[in-house]
Amino acid sequence: MDSENSRDNVKTSPAAETSLKCTPQRGGAVLLASRKRTPYSGSKKVNSGFKSPVQASNTASSAVCIEEEIKELQMKLAELDSEITLLENEGIKMEELDQHIDLLHEYNDIKDIGQTLLGRLAGLRGVTTRDLYSQFDMELDD
Repeated sequence: MDSENSRDNVKTSPAAETSLKCTPQRGGAVLLASRKRTPYSGSKKVNSGFKSPVQASNTASSAVCIEEEIKELQMKLAELDSEITLLENEGIKMEELDQHIDLLHEYNDIKDIGQTLLGRLAGLRGVTTRDLYSQFDMELDD
């Protein structure tokens, strides 16, 4: 039997024909013919060029803003330099600080892996992560 002939011979029920003309909606199906179109606004600006919502800045005012930002950044740099000087006067070296920061990054990475493992284990056991903390005698802020 030919596939085209088999499709032509298939009989559809009236309910099936109606379902083909319906769009699913909350609360049931609505016939496509009963949907209303958006009324014509009469505006001819539909095909007008794109206008960005960002306003072009005045070059004179932007130059002032840039100068202010530069001054703020220079003040921030001076503050940071003074903090570094204070730490060096207390006997802390920049190399030690860099090493300390690297160790903190490594600690946080290991902690993230541990949290992931706890979450997976909790999922496998069908319990919450909070329950696992108590089973392993851990504090929630660990």
